[in-house]
Amino acid sequence: MTKNEQARLFKVTLSDWNGAVRGRPTRKIAISEKASLYDLAAVTIESFDFDLDHALGFYDNLKNWTRSEEGYELFADVGAGDRFPGVQKAKISKVFHTPKQKMLLLFDYGDEWRMIVQYLGETEVKPGQKLPMVTEIEGEAPDQYGGFDEDEDEEDEEA
Repeated sequence: MTKNEQARLFKVTLSDWNGAVRGRPTRKIAISEKASLYDLAAVTIESFDFDLDHALGFYDNLKNWTRSEEGYELFADVGAGDRFPGVQKAKISKVFHTPKQKMLLLFDYGDEWRMIVQYLGETEVKPGQKLPMVTEIEGEAPDQYGGFDEDEDEEDEEA
């Protein structure tokens, strides 16, 4: 008899710039306890139908990421960051160790998409289930680029 793999369960809520989450879209994600923060960010961003095409970071200050004492940044992985370690080698099991612990996932430093990532605890993976996986979707994700419509832009240029 083989032991089922243990996974970490996270609730991720798209928040506003003040950290408000009430009524906002959420996703629950199960991911291997051996996964990196980058892996968690990738499945999270994709679960909101965003393209993983910008830099990102995890921060312990949910409202003001620039004042964080703990953080992990993709910049460090590409040799551009010096304040915090990278996300690619940081294991979620080392960063998220206490149920209800939260961190801010900041995606796209220009648009500043903010997602509150809350660790819910361990969960068992059933045989045949592949990780990572989105286990619950609540609410519709906004358009990553603010509803930009190419037809409207072309009309504006003609005027």
